[in-house]
This record gives sequence, C-alpha cells and structure tokens, in this order.
Amino acid sequence: MRRRRSRRRRRSSSWDNRAHDSKQSTTASWLSLFLFFDSTSCFCASDKMLLALRRLAADLRGGLRLRNTWRERPHGFPPPPPPARLSSGGEPSSAKLKLRTRAAATLLLAGGLLAAWARVDAEKRRGERRARAEELRRVALGRGDFSLVDHSGRRRTKRDFLGRWVLLYFGFTRCPDICPDELDKMSAAVAELDADASLPPVQPLFITVDPERDPVEALARYVKDFHPRLVGLTGTPEEVREAGRDFRVYAGRGPPDQDGDYLVDHSVLIYLLGPDGLLVDYYNRQKDKEHIVQSVRRHMAERGRL
Repeated sequence: MRRRRSRRRRRSSSWDNRAHDSKQSTTASWLSLFLFFDSTSCFCASDKMLLALRRLAADLRGGLRLRNTWRERPHGFPPPPPPARLSSGGEPSSAKLKLRTRAAATLLLAGGLLAAWARVDAEKRRGERRARAEELRRVALGRGDFSLVDHSGRRRTKRDFLGRWVLLYFGFTRCPDICPDELDKMSAAVAELDADASLPPVQPLFITVDPERDPVEALARYVKDFHPRLVGLTGTPEEVREAGRDFRVYAGRGPPDQDGDYLVDHSVLIYLLGPDGLLVDYYNRQKDKEHIVQSVRRHMAERGRL
C-alpha cells in the first residue's frame, strides 16, 4: 500500500510539473508571438492596437517574473530585513562606542588647539603693541608745548587740551586733495567715536604749515567744511615751525607758478595724543577710518585698565 501511495504521489507531482511547464511554454509562446508582432510591425491594424499589444507583452513579462519569484520564496513573502546588531541590553555595539569616543576626543583636541592658538595670537598682539608704545616713547614725539591762535582769534596752547584725547593733523588750506581727504577721514572717525556714549570725547585739531597764506579768517572758512568741533590753529612762521618740530613734521615750499601760487610738501600723518598730551599713536594715508576708530578704542580701553 505504501509503495502504491508513493508511486501515485510521484505521478501526480510529475503531472503537476508537466502541466506547469506546459503553461509556461504556452505563455512563453504567446509572449514570443506578441513580441514578434511588435518587432516586425506586421500587425499594423492601428497605432492603438500596437500599443495594446505592447502593454500585454509587458504584463506577461511581469507576470512571469512575479510567479518565478513567488515560487522561489516560501509562502510568497519577501525575506525579513536583517536585525540590527546590538549588544546585550539593547545598547549600541562597541564599534559605535569607539567611533563616538574617537570623534569626541578629536573635537576636544581641536578645541584645545584653537584655544591655545588664540592665546598665543593675543599675546603676540599685546607684545607688538607694547613694542610700538616703547618705540614711540623713545622717539619722544609731542613732549613739547605750542602756543598758536585758533580760527576764532584766541591764543591756545597745548595745555588747553590736556585731559582730552586729541587727533591732530598738519596741512594747509590750499592743499588740492590730500589734506581734504585726510581731514574728512579724521572727521568721520571722530563722529563715529562721538556716537558711542561710553567713550570720552575726542578733540580734532588742524595746524597749518603755511601760515603766510592761512590767517585766522582763512582757517575760519576752511574748518566749516569738516567736523563742527574741528579747531584750526595758525601763528607766526616761527611758532608754526616750533609746533611742527615737536612732532617731526616736514614742510617745504615748492616752486611758485606764473601766478606766484605754490604748493607745500609736508608729512601726511594723523597723530593721536592721550589725555596727558603725549603721543600715543599715528596713522598714515593707508590707514582708513575703521582702523583709526578701532585703534582709538583700544588705546582708550588700555588706558582705562591702567
């Protein structure tokens, strides 16, 4: 009995396989037929018919692939995704912990290096400022006094400006471009510093290097074009030379033209004087308004910490 049953089972399974193979061969035959019509374009009833045959061929291809895939996998379900590799207790694996530890150590090391670099850079800048201040003390600029007349006709000396920060410029009223540019820059810096109520006021000064052509009246007209608190100073040629000598200002008259007019070649510097009347810093033409404002702020802060 058992042998008959096993033979019947083998026959039934073989018949099932033959039936399945015949169905596949029939489906493949139909698929080949439709592909043949599609490729040779013999079946040219219309474009709609050709499009319908193409869709049918695509459906047959997809059905065969889906059936083969369904038979290969048990119960027709896709395999489950592989479980995440976790250590005991559901915590991340030791490899992930090592990676995070290395990343944290790298960040800490980078932060320490940046902090060390910032400290070294700040110390370097402080050293440069100390060296510059020492250099200015050695040259001993601005230690003398001057006695000149302002644009309103009053006699003024350097002692009148003690206790205030001063920005000082030497020039002349008939200067075509350099002096107006520098006075505009100085006036803009003073205006920006005045806008900060936490800072002490800065007094702008202008001393002419051409007293023969810059009397009081000429200075009064000239200073109106710049900061409203700008004070213009003039005097005799000897008084003007004495004031310029204290700051090592060079001034030389150029050759006159046919009308007797001439230019004056002179030093182009803006001087910063502290409340004690001594030179603190100076700025050439390459220093813009922003640089002057930052420099004055820094000197005020350093003087406030002393």
